[in-house]
Amino acid sequence: MNNLRRLMCLVLLALPCAGAGGLERGFVQPPSDCRPWVYWFWLNGNISSNGITADLEAMKRVGIGGVLIMEVDQGAPVGPVDFMSQQWRDLFRHVHSEARRLGLEVNMNNDAGWNGSGGPWIKPEQSMQKIVWTETNVVGPAKCEITLPQPQAVAGFYRDVAVLAFPKVSDFRIPGIRAKAMFDIGPGPAMTQQELPPESSVSPDRIVDLTVKMDVTGRLTWEVPDGHWTVLRLGHTSTGVENAPAPASGRGLECDKLSKEGIEANFSGMMAKLALDNKLQPGTRPASHANPAEIEGAGKLNAKPGSNALGDRAGKSGSGLVATHIDSWENGSQNWTAQMRDEFKRRRGYDLWPFLPVFTGRVVESLDISDRFLWDLRQTISELVIENYAGRMLQLAHAHGMRFTVEAYGGPCDAIPYGGQSDEPMGEFWTPSGALETCRGMASAGHVYGKRIIGAEAFTSGDRERWLEHPAVLKAHGDRAFCEGINRFVFHRYALQPWSREYRPGMTMGPWGQHYERTQTWWDWTPAWHTYLSRCQFMLRQGLFVADICRVQAEAPPQGFGYYERNGYDWDECDAGAVIARMSVKDGRIVLPDGMSYRVLVLPWTDRMTPRLLRKVKELVEAGATVIGPKPSRSPSLSGYPQCDAEVKQLAAELWGPADGQTVRENRVGLGRIVWSSSPEKVLSDSGVAPDFASDQPLRWIHRSTADAEIYFVANLQPYAFVSKCAFRVAGRMPELWWPDTGRTERAAMWEEQHGVTRVVIPFEPSGSVFVVFRAPTDKTSAIRLVTCDGKPVLSTAPGPITRVVIRKALYGLLDDPARTRDVTAKVQRKIDTGEFRFPAMAMAEGDDPAPEIVKTLVVDYEIDGRSFRVKAQDPATVNISRSAVQITVEKARYGVLDDPARTRDVRDKVQRLVDAGETSFKVALMAQGDDPAFLVVKTLELEYTMNGQRHRVSGTDPDIIELAQVERPPTPPAVVKCDLKGRALLEVSEPGDYTILTDAGATRRVRITDVPSQMQVDGPWHVRFAQGWGAPSETTFDKLISWSAHENPGIKYFSGEAIYTTTFALPHKMLAKDQRLYLDLGKVAVMAKVKLNGQNIGTLWKPPFAIDITKHARVGQNKLEVSVVNLWPNRLIGDEQLPEDSERHENGTLKRWPQWVLENKPSPTGRFTFTTWRLWKKTEPLADSGLLGPVSLRATKISY
Repeated sequence: MNNLRRLMCLVLLALPCAGAGGLERGFVQPPSDCRPWVYWFWLNGNISSNGITADLEAMKRVGIGGVLIMEVDQGAPVGPVDFMSQQWRDLFRHVHSEARRLGLEVNMNNDAGWNGSGGPWIKPEQSMQKIVWTETNVVGPAKCEITLPQPQAVAGFYRDVAVLAFPKVSDFRIPGIRAKAMFDIGPGPAMTQQELPPESSVSPDRIVDLTVKMDVTGRLTWEVPDGHWTVLRLGHTSTGVENAPAPASGRGLECDKLSKEGIEANFSGMMAKLALDNKLQPGTRPASHANPAEIEGAGKLNAKPGSNALGDRAGKSGSGLVATHIDSWENGSQNWTAQMRDEFKRRRGYDLWPFLPVFTGRVVESLDISDRFLWDLRQTISELVIENYAGRMLQLAHAHGMRFTVEAYGGPCDAIPYGGQSDEPMGEFWTPSGALETCRGMASAGHVYGKRIIGAEAFTSGDRERWLEHPAVLKAHGDRAFCEGINRFVFHRYALQPWSREYRPGMTMGPWGQHYERTQTWWDWTPAWHTYLSRCQFMLRQGLFVADICRVQAEAPPQGFGYYERNGYDWDECDAGAVIARMSVKDGRIVLPDGMSYRVLVLPWTDRMTPRLLRKVKELVEAGATVIGPKPSRSPSLSGYPQCDAEVKQLAAELWGPADGQTVRENRVGLGRIVWSSSPEKVLSDSGVAPDFASDQPLRWIHRSTADAEIYFVANLQPYAFVSKCAFRVAGRMPELWWPDTGRTERAAMWEEQHGVTRVVIPFEPSGSVFVVFRAPTDKTSAIRLVTCDGKPVLSTAPGPITRVVIRKALYGLLDDPARTRDVTAKVQRKIDTGEFRFPAMAMAEGDDPAPEIVKTLVVDYEIDGRSFRVKAQDPATVNISRSAVQITVEKARYGVLDDPARTRDVRDKVQRLVDAGETSFKVALMAQGDDPAFLVVKTLELEYTMNGQRHRVSGTDPDIIELAQVERPPTPPAVVKCDLKGRALLEVSEPGDYTILTDAGATRRVRITDVPSQMQVDGPWHVRFAQGWGAPSETTFDKLISWSAHENPGIKYFSGEAIYTTTFALPHKMLAKDQRLYLDLGKVAVMAKVKLNGQNIGTLWKPPFAIDITKHARVGQNKLEVSVVNLWPNRLIGDEQLPEDSERHENGTLKRWPQWVLENKPSPTGRFTFTTWRLWKKTEPLADSGLLGPVSLRATKISY
């Protein structure tokens, strides 16, 4: 065993992961700390102790493990409890007490609302600051005694910074100055590349500092030299941003994010009090006096290993208040703080005073010099946010016995190191798709900075969810997030239900998010779904994430996240600081102190790099690393200028040597090498490294490794079933299939190993998923390689063809003018080879714009598996080059009230994004997300698209589901191979034939299946009992299965809730033969079912296929079948809209005030069955299919060992 293997084994053994036996036990019965959480929103002071207890007990009952509390104002009438009043704090004590009783964890947002850190306790001087100025023009020579106008004062606060004068220059201003000077937040701005007009720059040696010549009243006394002069009076004031959307009693200014004093003031105003109220014990010493210096690395950028040591202990009492939280940055930017001058000089090595005019957009010395200063400014701001805001918050949380979680993106700083200054970085993802890059980004932060748990605000949605979604709809979205690195879901959202009477659906958090409360129709049906999530989260916390590639972000703050296709090789992103402070090389791999390692390091595609980073890159290469990237030529910073540029050139020459990215693409230095102009996937492949995962069907995956096991999670995101051949880069170990929806674990029956890769044949249900676990040493004697039926292969482990996208021709420009058109074939192929399949057409203009300032066209001809395709896009549209042989291009999509242009939107890009994400079936209402053209009005979607060159049209209205023309789906094989609980391989056959089985050891077995019983229908009649209190009769009979919404009885037509179907069927002996299995298939169910046969509970079916093995429960002769079904809320909500009004409402459906009957805990006086704070359905809207729709059937298969 080489040194790296020894190191990795030691690291993995030290990690918090289960041993071989414990892994399986934890999978079957996951520990409570692996359960999903919920965002628990408290609405505008409407809080009660009874509601708190009922909510927490309901969460515990169904398998929720914790809550993240936020109190917000989302339109609910004001309640009786003011934020942080004594009554509020007493209620929070009740939360802490009840959570401890129930074994639930509590995470409290660090302010009211969901953004930032602020409140009424923040004084203007402690708030977020911005630089402001006034300008006065004077002419000399003259003695000047004037009062300079005071710049803007926000929140009654203003402090002077400096008074500077310089000779007047032209009106030219630096392009993009607001983002470059951090008045606004945007992606790291590009350096200005243009010629400076005459007389547009301020010479530094002509800047006069007049600060001491202005008195406290603003009066300036100055002997003005000859010429026209501009006098700047610069100061700083509050940005005026408040925490939001907070109730009035909790609203106040956002704290200064660049100074420690800012977050300290905010923490003292709230979280310190709650910690004291609930007697939390600090991580290292009592009370709130823990010495921050003892928390190694906390609050320091690029902290050394150990910075999370206290985080592993803080807040681990197991229940009650254990953590505090900062959510996504939605509070704008800030670019000043009281200590900015000192902080800047300490970090950058020079004084920013001569460059203060640059804040106004003026050029000092030159555009390049000014841009470098602005880069230094943004870098300083980024570091201050990371260290003084997030880092100090980490210290404060630990010192008060809590963990710290953060959604670390959207701010004026680099997101990955920001997330690294927490115990649990968090991303978010939306349904049907969106924000997944935050999940990948925060997972990278966790992997790079040694964080075990990566959370996500899960299943967030816009105002079109409207009680329409449920676990079966959510599962594939959740599996995608798991594959991005998330291992703690925090459902968005659960609204606190404050009433003694159970009003349903009850309180909502506005119209946003999942309606994930105990008042849901299916709430008590979710334990199986939550157990599924708990199993996944347990497994995805074991050991270390496996990635081959680490991509270094550009040194261009603020940096968010990139997103790259995996192409079989997984990746992380990291910031330059992590490279410098945390990376080293062992046996050719780039390693981190926590055990993470990568095969290659990919540099950003830029010619600018700081000497500090480049020195570290050289050190890594000399030690044996493989580094991929272009040759830099200068520094982005003014620090050490111009020597910094000379050092970059010298280091680059030593590293890249003769490599030019064209004729010479590689240079060896020391034990390592630098590679220019080649994708990391190609470098790995050329080095003999196989893809970590590959499959012949569209699957998502993630890989983790422990000392005892290799663990892959593999997910089918498609709404149809298939059998897939999956290849794993594992040798010498047998594959096992662990099914998280059932808890069943079994040896894989069909697999083979060749050349260090194990191929496994795996059946996937619609939106199905599995953990493929490699533990025990290989035993090939029983592994099956091939199954044939009547001489034709039906299942095989043989490798299939590799799909590759080949760009045949790509042209960009004015295509009818050859002089203004460029051949960009190589450019596009390079993007494809680096995993970038979706990019703006205008990206082709970089470095060689064929027609500046003119709209250009990109046309790409390419091949996949010998089939030719063409895609075309015009600036500024995005081109998508699919890797699938099924090509869907959305040509036209309109959504809204189509005869009214003002209420109609072009949603072509929105639909294309869904299709590109694999969504060929989606709700029409999703088109309203983010931009509803006609709120609370039924809208229509008209869609035209081409599929493999054939044109199609489809349309639908809210809440229809749009189905694109059926993509050709793989056929269902007539047999599958499984292992039973004893590890014996068995053949399960659904069609007769002569089957041949070939094992890996070369043995052959033949099986003749002469007869498989025909499918048997269960027709009814069905006796149906409805839950009482919701308008339906207590019982009725359905002669045949129909949707409740199609029933003539209004009580059934508009019913929402649970009903129980009962029937009997006679089972002939041939359906229960000894060598058979018998399955009950319910057909279509809207939306969940529980099955009981002959008095025995068989299981909850919460997702398709609604089928279950009843072999052990069925009997020859009469059988009694009982199927409980639950539907969704919309039908009853629409039904209630047929009844008289019972409350005063605004036009958008919100309450004007609480109805008196609600305040008195009485039922609706007009006979309505439901009550909700935000009405999202109208009486004319179509009803949804509901109930057991069938057809219900019995299906037998033959079994052969």
